[in-house]
Amino acid sequence: MKFVLSVIAAICVVAFASSPTITLNQESNMRQPVLSTALYSLTGKRSFIDKDVLPNLGRATEWLNSPPLSASSLKGKVVVIDFWTYTCINWRRTLPYLRAWAAKYKEQGLVVIGVHSPEFSFEKSVDNVRKAVADMGLEFPIAVDNDFEIWRAFNNQYWPALYVIDSQGHIRHYTFGEGHYEQSEQVIQQLLVESGATAVAHDLVTVNPQGVEVAADWASLGSPETYVGYERGAHFSSPGGVVRGKDHFYNIPEQLRLNQWALLGHWRVRPEAAALTQAGGRIAYRFRARDLHLVMGPAARGGSVRYRVLIDGQPPGDDHGVDVDSQGYGTIADQRLYQLVRQTNPHSERLFEIEFLEPGVEAFSFTFG
Repeated sequence: MKFVLSVIAAICVVAFASSPTITLNQESNMRQPVLSTALYSLTGKRSFIDKDVLPNLGRATEWLNSPPLSASSLKGKVVVIDFWTYTCINWRRTLPYLRAWAAKYKEQGLVVIGVHSPEFSFEKSVDNVRKAVADMGLEFPIAVDNDFEIWRAFNNQYWPALYVIDSQGHIRHYTFGEGHYEQSEQVIQQLLVESGATAVAHDLVTVNPQGVEVAADWASLGSPETYVGYERGAHFSSPGGVVRGKDHFYNIPEQLRLNQWALLGHWRVRPEAAALTQAGGRIAYRFRARDLHLVMGPAARGGSVRYRVLIDGQPPGDDHGVDVDSQGYGTIADQRLYQLVRQTNPHSERLFEIEFLEPGVEAFSFTFG
């Protein structure tokens, strides 16, 4: 069970047997599996790139940190294409490596391009993406892919997904989910040498991730990503179930089992989120993990909502996340992922509760690490 949960947690919106890494052999141009190539989407269809060449990048909604780039303008460069969405915790934990590769190999001809394909509707706001890019210190080019044109051109289905393209425009390596960093960097080094770059270092980057970018504690992880909206929601346990799209008063049951969650107070549950309509609402979740995150934001632009987090009915103390103080207090001012819990001893089930001191918050999904 731990294995299944850790695999699901390593990648967004996909169910498959093993996190795959595939490298294409330059001589035969055949896919040679380094790990499992048994990759299936939720529809049950096998997912492969239709062509082993860099697809068209020209249909991006907008470009950040760069003028528009194209397959032809990138000829002669080794290119890393990274699909991301800014609230995805799995992608956030890959970010230290992307930053390090972009900096280390820039002078040798590597171009890292982030393709932002949004999961939630608020992630379609270019202003939100621009703020996320600034907050995360991303300096490499970003293609805003609100219409999923680049996503479809790659036949992509995953966040995060990384594709490495050689100087002739051929896709030579790709990997989905977290991990495989050493192998991906070795492919980058090999392709830079093939392109004629000199003084390509053969040592591997060393990263020092902080906050939400710290790798998950897979050994203690026992809770899956959980959506709050009714479209993809699961394990909701308030008595009477969800009342879709209407203001309704919910209660938390006396007991929650592992990975069950519930609402308290006046909420309107929509397809992708639950919106609090009166102050004093709560969400409770029984979880097992080192880290607990909640994607949430103010319903109105420019608004803010104060909240307090409790663990087993007590302030979190040393187990608080980066967006909470030791007494459990924090403020929502942006639509983003908030880290609310980071435990020092994460090996038992805990009851998480968050109380919102004002109305006007929307909660989208829980993730863990």
